[in-house]
Amino acid sequence: MLKGFRDFILRGNVVDLAVAVIIGTAFGAIVTSLVKDVLTQFIAAVVGKPDFSNVVFKVNGTPIYIGNFLNAAISFLIIASVVYFAMVVPINALLNRFKKPIPAAPPVTKPCPECLSEIPIAARRCAHCGQPVPLTPAV
Repeated sequence: MLKGFRDFILRGNVVDLAVAVIIGTAFGAIVTSLVKDVLTQFIAAVVGKPDFSNVVFKVNGTPIYIGNFLNAAISFLIIASVVYFAMVVPINALLNRFKKPIPAAPPVTKPCPECLSEIPIAARRCAHCGQPVPLTPAV
């Protein structure tokens, strides 16, 4: 039982996933700082609001922190766009460059020379009109 657990932990994709989570967490901190310290300050310079985290609505005395949600949404959009444009698009382009073309599937039917209905390649008689059909040579 422990050998199976050891094999699972040391499998390549588990280690890769662990590294990806650690790098993703660090990248998330960088993007959060970019949004909080740079972008919202830039927007504040243009619009006049110093920080989105200060945007609060009160409903029946209960504060609703809409500014924190805006900061998180901007962080998510930046992370998603960086992941897509810096990783997904180049990797897909690279994989498409090395991808072999898919060969066309051989036909599985042929037309009956008498009634022109579709019949299986290996058929010797047409199921529709009953006429003998010459065998098609294998490709």
